[in-house]
Amino acid sequence: MPVMNDEVPDEGDYDAGRNRGEFDNITPEDFIHGGSGHGNPPGWLGPADINRARHQMPIAYVEIVPVRTDDMGRISQVGSLLRVSDDGSIERTLITGRVLFHESLREAIARNVAKDLGDIALPMLPASLQPFTVAEFFPTPGLSEYYDPRQHAIALCYVVAIAGDCKPQDETLDVEWVAPKSDMMETFIDQMVNGHGRIVRQALAWAGA
Repeated sequence: MPVMNDEVPDEGDYDAGRNRGEFDNITPEDFIHGGSGHGNPPGWLGPADINRARHQMPIAYVEIVPVRTDDMGRISQVGSLLRVSDDGSIERTLITGRVLFHESLREAIARNVAKDLGDIALPMLPASLQPFTVAEFFPTPGLSEYYDPRQHAIALCYVVAIAGDCKPQDETLDVEWVAPKSDMMETFIDQMVNGHGRIVRQALAWAGA
């Protein structure tokens, strides 16, 4: 029977069909850049597999509040994404994505920023991996202030300064920046549904903005 890390997997386990040492040559760049030209990174699940997992177990996510900072390191602007939702409507949201198998949190943050904002966004990854809050999204409305109709997701939330240029990718249509104390900040927060606006408020309070 194939083994990995000296463990004998049970029948049906994710690693049951994998050879020992299969991840030996994997680098962080393979996760950030989607396998360095060789397809999706290890642990990527197709639509059928991820939908089955979403109905059977909580999924780990990172949720990122992108910000611009001034010369003193204070938040000068907060970013929000305009994105096409699963039902085809336009929604205002944050950078969010799941943590892949065998991927560190730093790699997950970098990959998801690049996925939404492009490779030259130049995120300044946090020195500490302690999130400013943890948001637990449920697929049942009313169980918490955070709602995701697809799944039960546990999101580690981070504030990440963006130093480069943003070129929205995939479903992201645009990224809009607003000063944290402007009237538009409240408008943007009110346009975020399912608890994402509350995450922005918590991020600003945590950062003293």
